[in-house]
Amino acid sequence: MKVVLQRVSSASVIIENKVVADIQKGLLILVGIEDADTQEDIDWLVGKITKIRIFEDENHIMNLSVQDINGDVIVVSQFTLHATTKKGNRPSYIKAAKPDVAIPLYENFVKELEKELNKKVQTGVFGADMKVSLINDGPVTILIDSKNRE
Repeated sequence: MKVVLQRVSSASVIIENKVVADIQKGLLILVGIEDADTQEDIDWLVGKITKIRIFEDENHIMNLSVQDINGDVIVVSQFTLHATTKKGNRPSYIKAAKPDVAIPLYENFVKELEKELNKKVQTGVFGADMKVSLINDGPVTILIDSKNRE
């Protein structure tokens, strides 16, 4: 699984001119799922995401997690995170999981985040044409790949 974490002061998702998710201070998480992903990837990522210290404390030092600030979260599925661009100019998405594999993993990822954060996590709609808006706070953007645990 690959995720892009964006620390936001606000974010929203619009589908067919309807707001389906809307948060203030917190995280916008883009998640890409591949066939090799398992519950172990979900567990590791949820632990990392909920505890990563990218929010400022009273001294303006990034020392607080989304849990510490009781921040909100939006999760958006994004198969394009698994784009391969080695050959030609048209990205290949062969590594991205098909919906029958990706949807249950995506739903479980959201469920596990909710459990860990002890609050509702807002989402886009898997496979929909979404308009995602955000005000990136910082900007702070972190890339995490569960297959490359550094």
